[in-house]
Amino acid sequence: MSNTTRVAVLDDWQGVARGAADWAPLMARADVVFFSDAFADQDDAAAKLADFDIVLSMRERTPLPGSLINRLPKLRMLGMTGARNLSLDAAACTARGIPVCNTQGGGYADSATAELALGLLISAARGLAVGDETIRAGGFQMGVPVGIGLAGKTIGILGLGRLGGYMAAYCKALRMTVIAWSQNLTAEKAAAAGAKLVSKDELLATSDAISIHMVLSDRSRGLIGRDEIARMKPGTILINTSRGPIIDEAAMLEALHANKIVAALDVYEREPLPADHPLRSAPNTVLSPHLGYCVKETWDQFYPQMVENALAFLDGKPVRVFNPEVLKG
Repeated sequence: MSNTTRVAVLDDWQGVARGAADWAPLMARADVVFFSDAFADQDDAAAKLADFDIVLSMRERTPLPGSLINRLPKLRMLGMTGARNLSLDAAACTARGIPVCNTQGGGYADSATAELALGLLISAARGLAVGDETIRAGGFQMGVPVGIGLAGKTIGILGLGRLGGYMAAYCKALRMTVIAWSQNLTAEKAAAAGAKLVSKDELLATSDAISIHMVLSDRSRGLIGRDEIARMKPGTILINTSRGPIIDEAAMLEALHANKIVAALDVYEREPLPADHPLRSAPNTVLSPHLGYCVKETWDQFYPQMVENALAFLDGKPVRVFNPEVLKG
């Protein structure tokens, strides 16, 4: 068995990793392997990653619970993109003395997900996906749904943090009425973002479109279920660029087939979305393959920092360490 350091670059779903950074300095010191496909399950991941010293992960694509980390006997450093990863058990890494090194953002890339949410809203409101499909099939307007104008309509924003705030500003520019709710939102913070704080029930009942911008947590999991969808107006556009499990998928599918709502989605309970998943053939949908943060500006931040993190670790001077306690002693 070779003593060469091995580096795994996970979940390069768009095949962008090689071109987004200069990997030559790392390749000169290590065997770097790019994984473009998702692992089938934890057993598959454990088998394919068992011989790697460094694993560079992409956000929350491959779950990294302790049960997987502890099956990687050679793992010495774990890299993650973004400031945090809710599907990574950092404590399991710390227990084994494995530094977790993250990446830091900046510039304009932080608004990419909100920009996509706006695109999904407009696409759903105007039937752009159906129009594109129809014109490519030789048709023109017949069969394309009659759209709605967004000026004068109400957008309900669930979660008015950074991304929700961007979405509020975009919708204000479209002359929409912006209302918002989250568990800890105050009237003052909502007003500062150009929105009005309302109750969750009022948001559900009065919005023409609802956009989710919340972190997945025990409080937000299943936040939009059968009862919440029942309160929505017919034809409400439900946009999710946050995390799939915030919406009860089965309840959403029922509502789509009943022509109750339109769903504009970038995230799903399971990703990549299985080939036979019922959403792929569901009516009243605009579906995007989790492209929220996937823009050139993001890759130009993530991948060079990934390379820097790995090289710094190999030099014995790790940087951007998420669990600095592993460096003590």
